[in-house]
Amino acid sequence: MSSGRGRTRRAVLGLALTVAAATALSGCSALGSDNPSTSSTGGGLEKTKIKVAILPTVDTVPLWLAQDSGYFKDEGLEVEAVVAASGQAAMTKAISGETDIAISSYMPFFVAKNTGSADLELVADATSISPKSIAIVTVPNSPVKTVNDLANRRIAMTARNTASDLLVKSIMKDHGLDPTKVNWVQIAFPNVAAALQQGQVDAALLPEPFISQAAKAAGAIPLIDVNTGATQDFPLSGYGANRKWVQANPKTLAAFQRALQRATSETNKDRSKIEPLLVKYAKIDEDTAKLLTLPSFGVKLDPRRLQRVPDLMLQMGAITSSVDAASMIAPQAAG
Repeated sequence: MSSGRGRTRRAVLGLALTVAAATALSGCSALGSDNPSTSSTGGGLEKTKIKVAILPTVDTVPLWLAQDSGYFKDEGLEVEAVVAASGQAAMTKAISGETDIAISSYMPFFVAKNTGSADLELVADATSISPKSIAIVTVPNSPVKTVNDLANRRIAMTARNTASDLLVKSIMKDHGLDPTKVNWVQIAFPNVAAALQQGQVDAALLPEPFISQAAKAAGAIPLIDVNTGATQDFPLSGYGANRKWVQANPKTLAAFQRALQRATSETNKDRSKIEPLLVKYAKIDEDTAKLLTLPSFGVKLDPRRLQRVPDLMLQMGAITSSVDAASMIAPQAAG
């Protein structure tokens, strides 16, 4: 992408994103003004203002970097974030039209495709699991001491058929356990540490920064690293949108993709750019930002790698028939 092209465009206001503690605890909050307006200006973009449903997790780091570095602005875009309680909730916001794009674990996108509840396309990659970036955790006073203790216990999940649900089931299956014999308790990530500490649940799957935060707040300890077995290097999260929106806004989508790709490439090269964003947007302290483990950030969608997700979901019974991941991938901007 040429920076000269961006300098010739009229600058617009940047991303209005404040992930406050109250917002994270409530799990879901719309930020900013009313629905973005359409425009034929801004370098020929169909829309110069878009909304993206996000999660207050490390997966969102490249989007924050694109904002703070002015990459969306260079593309003639103003991006507004809407915080959601789970990947399912984020995807629902895109389906309903409350937002244009949503980030989620990949699972809800494939469930929607399989059930026909929505016609979605995947527009950008976000993360894959890396060692120690996502784990099943517990606390010292929990009855769960080993993976084999997970059966017949209370395990937190953000929503059914999301990563917090299916990755635990996959780990249990790898260890010969029956995942149907679990009392699943729906809890948003920011509230899991308190639920563990208070004995409301016995274990939970957590990504960063919630692993580090739960360790500090509740003495949470990893039970098992999810980067093992069938879920090693597993594609974890990405951005999706309604197919009609993708078809109606190809230039806007390409601009969003270019800015995000640019930020993702920098994220992979320089951790020092990430830590201040975690403090600013995820509201974690500087020491935690330095210590937490990052996932692998993906620059572009790879259909062969992504196919692992619906294949695992089919094995876990989350979908009833196979889904071709390649058929769901939207055109990718060159860059």
